[in-house]
Amino acid sequence: MLAFPSTYSVGITSLGYQVVWASLAGRSDLDVRRLFTDQGDPPHRHCDLFGLSLSWELDGPVLLDLLEQQRIPLWSTERGDDDPIVFGGGPVLTANPEPLAPFFDVVLLGDGELLLPAFIDALQEVRGAPRQQQLKRLAQVEGIYVPGLYAPRYDANGQLQAIEPIDSAVPARISKQTWRGNTLSHSTVITPESAWPSIHMVEVVRSCPELCRFCLASYLTLPFRTPSLDDGLIPAVEKGLGATKRLGLLGASVTQHPQFNELLQWLSQPQFDDTRISVSSVRAATVTAHLAASLASRGSKSITIAIESGSERLRQVVNKKLSESEIYAAARYAKEGGLSALKLYGMAGLPSENDDDIEATASLLLALKKATPGLRLSLGVSSFVPKAHTPFQWQGVRPEAEKRLKLLAKRLKPKGIDLRPESYGWSVIQALLSRSDRRLAPVIAAVRGKSDSQGSWKRAYKELKGDLPPWDDVVHSCWSSDRVLPWEHLEGPLPKSTLAKHQAEALTDGAKPLSAALPTESNPPH
Repeated sequence: MLAFPSTYSVGITSLGYQVVWASLAGRSDLDVRRLFTDQGDPPHRHCDLFGLSLSWELDGPVLLDLLEQQRIPLWSTERGDDDPIVFGGGPVLTANPEPLAPFFDVVLLGDGELLLPAFIDALQEVRGAPRQQQLKRLAQVEGIYVPGLYAPRYDANGQLQAIEPIDSAVPARISKQTWRGNTLSHSTVITPESAWPSIHMVEVVRSCPELCRFCLASYLTLPFRTPSLDDGLIPAVEKGLGATKRLGLLGASVTQHPQFNELLQWLSQPQFDDTRISVSSVRAATVTAHLAASLASRGSKSITIAIESGSERLRQVVNKKLSESEIYAAARYAKEGGLSALKLYGMAGLPSENDDDIEATASLLLALKKATPGLRLSLGVSSFVPKAHTPFQWQGVRPEAEKRLKLLAKRLKPKGIDLRPESYGWSVIQALLSRSDRRLAPVIAAVRGKSDSQGSWKRAYKELKGDLPPWDDVVHSCWSSDRVLPWEHLEGPLPKSTLAKHQAEALTDGAKPLSAALPTESNPPH
């Protein structure tokens, strides 16, 4: 059984879920059924494996609802030989599986292209063996983490000291697996019932070369990978366009594919005249009139760029290599190319941010509106949430972010700019899940069935207070770079020392006057 923690229309739009399902369903030794929160394929008479793909922290507690629905014991320690092996993967579990670790038998860390086949092959070797023997065999596979074979150790003050194997045959550290093949993923299911109806999705790039200091999608998935045009992208596009006329080009920064212009040129052929093309977020500096016109001629109404902040100083802090002039140019090119809207993404509560930085964001949006009349502007803005394996993993959620979201609304909404703020309260719960260790598991169990209420989380945490670290320490505190992290035993793409160096560089630059922080002709970048 392969589950997704949301409805069918949302889950079937997840490219990661589709690819995992297709990979497993293509094997002759497996019979795979799908499960969503609102529907599923006919269940097996007996289920040997129960898998879940997680890309969003707040979806994690839905796992328990699905396990209960399938009458599978919630806690891995309560499962016997007749119960399914519960496994999971996806960016949330690859980054920090510890809050959910007691509910999983197996966690797959990293890209699934090689990891999934290795997992199933190893499991088939010990099929029919006692459960513990199966788990010990799986723990020998690179990239497979078996939480039950590791135990956390705390000091007298409740500070985590280590997460260590309880068996000498189990590796002390587990490495995320990285796919380095010439092809990436594309849709295996095209349906009008998905949240993006009848769309064929093609992954154009994986990771991002920009390395914004807060960005999980960049740091966790390094290195930046691009399939070739002729052997990778064009065949992937052609596979879907025989069934639909809607194409989605996906990736953290699709326009930074070295052959993206050639791909656009290929898609400009007459046979694609009735194909609607949309792209995910693009780097603002790569927006051109030609790009905008190409998208407009293929049915796109808007383009999306991430600016993070209107403050040049703060963009320097987060390593957003983007000047104000490039933002203005992106808006101008969007309008000149025939697009009707520009969507921007920003953040509140970033490390070292002050009220002036938020005012700079508001001023930038108002100036953009004046400079490009007729172009509809919207700003999606979220509160900063620290993510594992990024340089800002040691930073906490800043309470002043809530006030600054309201300040943006006050400045922008009366001027006709569509502001789409994410909930500060849910950012706090997201940080709780992204930064906690296994002690959070009883809280997650306590909120099952009501995890959509912020109050339920706070009440559950308060009731279990004696067994948990202080809420403020987990959510809001800035941690020292020598602190043992809940994901310390899981190797990401970059070592902890490199991430600490990147954080130190960011915060040092943030403390400098802008003229000193930015490269000049006499102070060139190195």
